[in-house]
Amino acid sequence: MPKSKRDRPVTLSKTKKKGREHKETIVNSIRQAAEDYSSVYVFSFENMRNLKFKEFRDQLKSTSRFFLGSNKVMQISLGRSDSDEIRPDLHKISKVLHGNAGLCFTNLPKEEVERLFNEYKEYDFARTGSIATEKVELQEGPLEQFTHEMEPFLRKQGMPVRLNKGVVELVSDFLVCDEGKPLSPESARILRLLGIKMATFRLHLISRWSPGEFELYSPGPDDSGVESSLGALGERATWK
Repeated sequence: MPKSKRDRPVTLSKTKKKGREHKETIVNSIRQAAEDYSSVYVFSFENMRNLKFKEFRDQLKSTSRFFLGSNKVMQISLGRSDSDEIRPDLHKISKVLHGNAGLCFTNLPKEEVERLFNEYKEYDFARTGSIATEKVELQEGPLEQFTHEMEPFLRKQGMPVRLNKGVVELVSDFLVCDEGKPLSPESARILRLLGIKMATFRLHLISRWSPGEFELYSPGPDDSGVESSLGALGERATWK
């Protein structure tokens, strides 16, 4: 009986023993998932929020398993060419593992997976360096949403404020952020205080594999290398 490709030894980069063992555990887990589940999807993400992603993953834990981490390790696990892939055509999945990407092994029907990913959206406060999605400017006058104890903190954020009879007052108009510009640490803090959420955590399907099938979806925001990778495979990329 021919030896399964999944049982072949894998050579990983030289690391400390603990790191190597951790990588080998991931490789074996991914290879086992490829046997246990009927399909695998590559997905990308933007504005990752770990707690929100854990909640999404927990909703599907009875039918699916997710992997995030080193793209290289995930590629090695699946196989990076037709000569070392663990199942036919799985190396095509490796070719589209770029940037902020992960794997979802699942037994759910294709239509259900597409619905869940396409509908998923969680809003959160933007972090330093994120691009402002709108212009936010505060007008001169009282800022009654802030207590008097916050006046020193607001001044440290660059806001021209003072206390007027115990009320925080803006002595001149103040631009918190400008649309299309990166947020400074101070801007990000002020937006949080104002309760303005500019970040949207989204998941984007990139490709799907099941026995005898390989499908590409539209590339996500961080998938500029997808089309060129499929070109190297000699594939005609038909975006859905």
